[in-house]
Amino acid sequence: MRNTRGNASAILLGSSENVGFGRGLAEFRAGRPLRIIGGREALVALPVEGLDIHRFAAFKALSAPALPRLVITAKRARSLGIEADTPISLQMTRDTDVSTVMALVTEAKTRHVAPAEPAGPAAVAAIDLVKLAQVLPAVLVTDATHAGMFDPLMLTVEASAVAQFRAQSTQALTIAGEAHIPLNSGVRTRFVVFRDACGGGDPVAVIVGTPDFSKPVPVRLHSACMTGDVFGSRRCDCGDQLQLALTRLKEAGGGVILYLAQEGRGLGLANKMRTYKLQDAGLDTVDANTTLGFDDDERDYGIAVRMLQMLGCSRVLLMTNNPAKLDGLTKAGIEIAGRMPLETPINADNRRYMTAKASRAGHQLQLGHLINALSEQPAAETAAQVAQVASLVT
Repeated sequence: MRNTRGNASAILLGSSENVGFGRGLAEFRAGRPLRIIGGREALVALPVEGLDIHRFAAFKALSAPALPRLVITAKRARSLGIEADTPISLQMTRDTDVSTVMALVTEAKTRHVAPAEPAGPAAVAAIDLVKLAQVLPAVLVTDATHAGMFDPLMLTVEASAVAQFRAQSTQALTIAGEAHIPLNSGVRTRFVVFRDACGGGDPVAVIVGTPDFSKPVPVRLHSACMTGDVFGSRRCDCGDQLQLALTRLKEAGGGVILYLAQEGRGLGLANKMRTYKLQDAGLDTVDANTTLGFDDDERDYGIAVRMLQMLGCSRVLLMTNNPAKLDGLTKAGIEIAGRMPLETPINADNRRYMTAKASRAGHQLQLGHLINALSEQPAAETAAQVAQVASLVT
């Protein structure tokens, strides 16, 4: 009887690691603390997202008599002038207040400094988890060693469960529903909605026409962009690329758009707004991401590979300007039969963004197309940007 119940629980709940990770992700998204255990390290970690005076005071009280530490990513550490290749831990003092913590996490420049040391395995797992939750990539931590830390309401997550998440979540992908959707443009499509075991968004395969999956299929990997796709934002080229992809697929007789829940190159919508604010202060799109502590591109294309496999598509003509997408699919076993560029109009609001994509992120934009667009802006801005772009072919 016990074995039967055990098997039933395994079928209904999944592995303990998956359950722990999924619940831990929900806790971090809700701003609640977790116990995280990794190696010989046991910590209580609290996301910095939503931190205020009362929450900070409560966490300091929970940590007493010790003082909390602030864990940030290596990217954020380097933006503060601290050499690091892995997440680091900054020691807080009794005088540290909320404004100091937030300055250390979000401001492009800050006068605050703190003693730093490499983060341990549990703290590194906390950073991985908070990034996957798409909130600010920083956590306050304290040792979970005294009796006050063992609140029965506080969830415990193993660091190993965080490390295993991506592969397990991708393999657990299922098709949740599908239907035919005619579009205003006259394109007839079929939407196939997928879902993973942790409910981390609903990626969609938009199948245009009737593609022949026994042959190379035109495919567009498109990361969700609410501002561009829905509202027509001029700060990016996302909406224009989506519409151009639909047109090209219709002309080709069919193909697939994988619409992925990876807003802001995997940062999430709120963090994308934060990077926009940093861009308005003078940073480009690459430096804005890394200043907040993220990689330039946080996207994982494993989910796209699994979607293609489930559709029966193993050879693609990839519609992209981004070589990272080509590399990601190739390494995962998808045959790239060719690349179809998607070059869209450049306007006064996205020139800096497009220049950064070409010169710093390696996007394969036609040089003449970009230089012609740059020549339309004020001369003082043009010379440096044209030189930057022209250097790509020298």
